[in-house]
Amino acid sequence: MTLSHEPFPAARFIKEIGRGKNGARSMTRADARDLYQAMLDGRVSDLELGGILLSMRIKGESVDEIAGFLEAAEAAFEPFNAPPGQFAPVVIPTYNGARKMANLTALLATLLAREGVPVLVHGVADDVGRVATAEVLAALGVTAARHRTEAEEAMSQGRVAFITIDTMAPKLAHLLSLRRILGVRNSTHTLVKIMQPFAGPALRLVSYTHPEYLEMLGDYFTTAAPHDRGDAFLMRGTEGETVANANKAQQIDWFHGGLRTTLVPKQTLVGELPLLPENKDAATTAVWIQSVLDGAVAVPPPIAEQVAQCLLVARTVHSRQQVSEPIE
Repeated sequence: MTLSHEPFPAARFIKEIGRGKNGARSMTRADARDLYQAMLDGRVSDLELGGILLSMRIKGESVDEIAGFLEAAEAAFEPFNAPPGQFAPVVIPTYNGARKMANLTALLATLLAREGVPVLVHGVADDVGRVATAEVLAALGVTAARHRTEAEEAMSQGRVAFITIDTMAPKLAHLLSLRRILGVRNSTHTLVKIMQPFAGPALRLVSYTHPEYLEMLGDYFTTAAPHDRGDAFLMRGTEGETVANANKAQQIDWFHGGLRTTLVPKQTLVGELPLLPENKDAATTAVWIQSVLDGAVAVPPPIAEQVAQCLLVARTVHSRQQVSEPIE
């Protein structure tokens, strides 16, 4: 991809995407990639950038647009290398945190890591009014990696690797930060939840909040996502986090090679509600998670099922890669 510092004229794109929800037209994949690349490189003026972000917020992203944006996003930082082993790495984005329930994303990540799965958790360090996964991990003794190689080292040692988006991909972090100015989320909030930060195949755990994203992301993973990048699980988020709801099993769809398979059907409530921590703060949540890891408290069944499915598919993705690699 050719780097340029020349200002990027975006008016022709705004003219198409800025006509409102019913009148707007979507960009091609190539145009979306070029536009988002220019946005990441700071080549779009502040006025035009605000117009683009708000236009996309109103219009909603098409499959081609999200595919083009993602190509540019993943090219904006150096990819991670997974350690050798029996499993493809599992990618867990964490950008929402929790308010009403205990944030158990750290439990999911730790359960996978102790089974030998390379686990990369990436997200924000904090979120006002919410308990961020970073805070729970810190209370469990997992500190944020200071750079990419430190995260790779953690995975090679069988530990959960956590890295903030500011460290992993500063250009994306800047676009995320514009929420504080504009007051609303933008397309980057979707991209960080679906990007694949590894050089080789990986299993992405992806969540959605609004129903329209279930349809759009389902179409993306079946028709536009590169198959050689690995597989993805898609489920409704638990307060936006991609960890199974401890009280009820959400549907989990597996996207592989352009196919869609339902691994876990949707349920109303589990048979017996787990004893979750009453307080939702990071320290209390971490103590409860440690009691689960120590075997004093049972793993909530929906999370145990999610872990089992991740182990199966992460091993499958790794085996598929071994078969596809040429013998030297």
